[in-house]
Amino acid sequence: MALIETKGLKAFYGDFQALFGVDIAIEAGETIAIIGANGAGKTTLMRSISGVLANEAGSILLRDRPIGALSAPDVLACGIAMVPEGRKLFPSLTVEENLLVGTYGYKGEGPWDLESVYALFPVLKERRKNPATALSGGQQQMVAIGRALMSNPKILLCDEISLGLAPVVVRDIYAAFPRIREGGASIVIVEQDIVQALKVADRVYCMMEGRITLSGRSSDLSRDDIHTAYFGGNRHELA
Repeated sequence: MALIETKGLKAFYGDFQALFGVDIAIEAGETIAIIGANGAGKTTLMRSISGVLANEAGSILLRDRPIGALSAPDVLACGIAMVPEGRKLFPSLTVEENLLVGTYGYKGEGPWDLESVYALFPVLKERRKNPATALSGGQQQMVAIGRALMSNPKILLCDEISLGLAPVVVRDIYAAFPRIREGGASIVIVEQDIVQALKVADRVYCMMEGRITLSGRSSDLSRDDIHTAYFGGNRHELA
């Protein structure tokens, strides 16, 4: 039994259909990457799984329990936390206050608290009394990840965490993921950076125009397979 899976997931914004029968599955302790160009449907998939976007109950299953129609707070209570695209920190709160927001409503059993988040990202302890939005972009991303971890999730959804960050900063952030996995969380990473995604993921799903166009183990997918799934028939160079 998969830890979480989607079955024929469709998603709409009003009359506009954004997802067309998406099937993915995530096993316990696994890291998967969801790749695709802008507008492929990756963020919509994350919004659906996290409960931000309502769906049919049976289209998302958590250990066979239908959760597709649950609200975002109820999904969080099930042990699913999201690091949203753009970080979405509270500008009026300090770093530490932003982290503590992650404990509101649900705090599962697990290894994550303020001290363990500070051990993962030591710079946050140094800056804990600073306004969160006064930090650099990479440090703000660390706050967003730490805030999600404070609920001790079983599933951590990370939406475009490398967007707009320098490669050296991205490397430092991704270096934290093995320790997050050791804490017992399965990780879903949404990425446009194909090379980065393939480095960290056990398996990869590629999306285009709201559909899954390729899936498989990272080590089994060829450059040509990914190119075709990512771009269709158009010619582009992969990073």
